[in-house]
Amino acid sequence: MSTVPSDIAIAQSATLQSINSIAAKIGLATNNIEPYGHYKAKINPNDVFAKPAKTKHSKLILVTAINPTPAGEGKTTVTIGLADALNRLHKQRQSDQITIVALREPSLGPVFGSKGGAAGGGYSQVLPMEDINLHFTGDFHAIGAANNLLAALLDNHIYQGNELGIDPKQVLWRRAVDMNDRQLRNTISGIGKTTDGVMREDGFDITVASEVMAIFCLATDLADLKQRLGNILVAYNHHKQPVYARDLKAHGAMAALLKDALQPNLVQTIEGTPAIVHGGPFANIAHGCNSVIATRVATHLADYTLTEAGFGSDLGAQKFFDIKCRLSGLTPDAVVLVATIRALKYNGGVAKDELTTENLPALERGLPNLFKHIDNMQNVYGMPVVVAINEFSSDSDAEVALIRQACRNRGVEVALTQVWEKGGAGGEALAQALLRLIDSQADKPSQFRFAYDNDSGIEDKIRTVAQRVYGAQDIAISNLAQSKIKRLEALNLAGLPICIAKTQYSLSDNAKLLGRPTGFDVQVRDISISTGAGFIIIICGAIMKMPGLPKRPSAELIDIDDAGNITGLF
Repeated sequence: MSTVPSDIAIAQSATLQSINSIAAKIGLATNNIEPYGHYKAKINPNDVFAKPAKTKHSKLILVTAINPTPAGEGKTTVTIGLADALNRLHKQRQSDQITIVALREPSLGPVFGSKGGAAGGGYSQVLPMEDINLHFTGDFHAIGAANNLLAALLDNHIYQGNELGIDPKQVLWRRAVDMNDRQLRNTISGIGKTTDGVMREDGFDITVASEVMAIFCLATDLADLKQRLGNILVAYNHHKQPVYARDLKAHGAMAALLKDALQPNLVQTIEGTPAIVHGGPFANIAHGCNSVIATRVATHLADYTLTEAGFGSDLGAQKFFDIKCRLSGLTPDAVVLVATIRALKYNGGVAKDELTTENLPALERGLPNLFKHIDNMQNVYGMPVVVAINEFSSDSDAEVALIRQACRNRGVEVALTQVWEKGGAGGEALAQALLRLIDSQADKPSQFRFAYDNDSGIEDKIRTVAQRVYGAQDIAISNLAQSKIKRLEALNLAGLPICIAKTQYSLSDNAKLLGRPTGFDVQVRDISISTGAGFIIIICGAIMKMPGLPKRPSAELIDIDDAGNITGLF
């Protein structure tokens, strides 16, 4: 009996093109890139923007999804396969158009935890897969180093006389490490002798939740990066006045650490589609999008840019629109919404081990989750949508027909994809549907809009997202969060957009409420501020900024042989 090859086996058997050849496809010469070996390179964005844009009408397409389930949705896999499919169509039509895929970099936390890597799967992957999922070009290490430099300078300032009068009990800045390590969530630092520092409560966030990561992904250039780093609110002094990173003279050195990392990374798909992989904030605890610089580079060099935002559209897409697009001026053209029949049946109450059995009533019960995501994209954000069903062999014709008819009743086209198994060839139906959707909007003005007005109060913005995007009845704000809202209002910071941290598994803040829940209140537990990134973080439910490892971490499956060949990575 034949066995299906693993993702890593497929990746390792692929023939890669030289990075210079990939760069040439998008009009970049060898002096526009800095190679990291044969198959990775940094792109100099200044060189890119010095050239004329490839087209005046570059299209930016967001790929998002329904709420994730244990069955898996394959959003990144579909994104990559769709980019390959578009380039196949360009070639078939003898067109010089080019599609670039712009993705986030994977975090080591989920790679070694339970989710695994984020380089796609099957014959729809970005390569070199092992490098991308592990150290890559060192961007995350640089971000962690910049984060921890600021922490070290802050504590050293307190130890060396505390000229700024920082109150050790009001230090906001935490250290960071790119690993799921629950042991570091809450710590006491500075214990030991007097010369070992000032003892205080401390803790770590995972690097992808660090404000430095958010700043890195929202900065437009090195000067903007440096200014944003200086604007980080790190503590309050004994007079309850804010202390910023610039007060510690930290932002110059932090920017120096990030100088090379700020240049986007160029790699390729299995089929040779240029891929820009850069930045990687989580969407459940951060803003969930790749860097603004990478997206702008891609849209400057390509006719079509496909990008994805983390988890379901209630998190990743909402933050892509209301934070990334708002702060950068980017305007998306269309949305691809990924779902699976298995995941919809799970939302309809079917146990994970029974999802391969046809179950039309359960599928019908799960469809409202898909409908809510469609409704958000169309009616909250004004975006044209096509639904991509990531097909599995267990999907029945009757189940596919049910989804097609249900979406057709809402004026939305559905396309099946088999990109895991067939690569770009398995995504051509979706690519054709997407092009039809974009063409149908060609003579129409963009209807894109934000979910809320930035000038609304903090509480009003939270309520608007909770009610319009999640479908909540109302919000419940803790006393702690209320007191922090008042402090931010006193500092004239209420006009910033909000970044809601909540579970990815439900439209609500309760992971157990599947489908399309109603009648719930979103529980706002805490508030924090990212003045450098330019948004307010709203912490809801049981979400935390340092995940833990599962009982059986994926790290236990990963190994390397004497020849340096890695196994078990997925």
